[in-house]
Amino acid sequence: MAGDGKKIDPTWRTQTKLVRGGLGRSEYRETAEAIYMTSGFVYDSAEDAENAFNGSTDRYIYTRYGNPTVTTFQKRMCLLEGAENCTATSSGMSAVFYSLLALLRAGDRLVASKALFGSCDYIVSELLPRYGVETELVSGTNIEQWERALTKPTQAVFVETPSNPTLEIIDLPKVAELTHAAGAKLVVDNVVATPILQKPLKLGADVVIYSATKHIDGQGRALAGAILGTQEYYDECLQPFIRHTGPSCSPFNAWLMLKGLETLELRVERHCRNTIAVAHWLEKQHGIDKVIYPGLQSHPQYDIAKKQMNDSGSVLSFQLEGGKKRAFSVLNALRMIDISNNLGDTKSIVTHPATTTHQRLTPEGRGELGITDGLVRLSVGLEDPQDIKDDLAQALAR
Repeated sequence: MAGDGKKIDPTWRTQTKLVRGGLGRSEYRETAEAIYMTSGFVYDSAEDAENAFNGSTDRYIYTRYGNPTVTTFQKRMCLLEGAENCTATSSGMSAVFYSLLALLRAGDRLVASKALFGSCDYIVSELLPRYGVETELVSGTNIEQWERALTKPTQAVFVETPSNPTLEIIDLPKVAELTHAAGAKLVVDNVVATPILQKPLKLGADVVIYSATKHIDGQGRALAGAILGTQEYYDECLQPFIRHTGPSCSPFNAWLMLKGLETLELRVERHCRNTIAVAHWLEKQHGIDKVIYPGLQSHPQYDIAKKQMNDSGSVLSFQLEGGKKRAFSVLNALRMIDISNNLGDTKSIVTHPATTTHQRLTPEGRGELGITDGLVRLSVGLEDPQDIKDDLAQALAR
């Protein structure tokens, strides 16, 4: 139920869900969602408290377990994603870690794509093996490697698509088929695509995760994450972990994410329009070896991207001649575009992955992923696209 006794209409389109989904007004009939900035809740009696803790009464107990503002954010994300359950977390990385840890035990096996964000790679390659989880990395775009890796019993498969920062596109329906044949659950980091452009659950995924810090907030204000999947996954795997270890989302941050969701579809549409314009322009510039963007026909997985994404996103990468020295020179010459490791912001942001987000990898490891010293990642913002191109032009000329 929505607030005021109004039912959520199943025929609502995406933008309406983003504005009104999950809304539950208090007795004060506020227009905007309320912020319930409280750590705990009181009981009418000792019996009331007992019933709350033994589960015979469904009510809020403690904000680490649940909070009305966080619940509104979670309900809205479920409507957007088409999921049965959403769990909001303190950050995107906590969403990655707990979504996987909830599925895995010592002696279990995880298969993941090699093209992962730096911290995700750390979890898969170093952290999970400490707890006795066997991990295997494969080239995400190579179906034969997936087939070989998934001939063995496996409990979880983890992918990013598009990947950060080389924007590899993984064939989700095919990998989902192989994952389920191996008895595993497919976990997809959908942060670069956003829930507007790609629906992994409809493509066969079991769990979808987001760093809501990126496009969902979209304005560089706060951290949050989201884990979406079936009610069964939440009840049997995730809920005990989350309840007792506490990676909970702040009510204030959840409220900011709600405000971000209201304009998400509008912003993503403009992001995509700006990014394809910048990508085509960059292809014509001297000193650039290649431009990587799923919306360009030069992208090696262009056809797959067209099939499973509604548009091509707000992130592109380009390879500069001259390596690190040239890349640093261009970044330092920018006058408007900011140097930052975030993405999905209203402001255009640029970073040098080899020395920031992926610096912990060996040179050989980065080379295998295509993260060279000349690679620059650009998150295209909502400025006028001509101003973005003008700033890049003067930086490249200098």
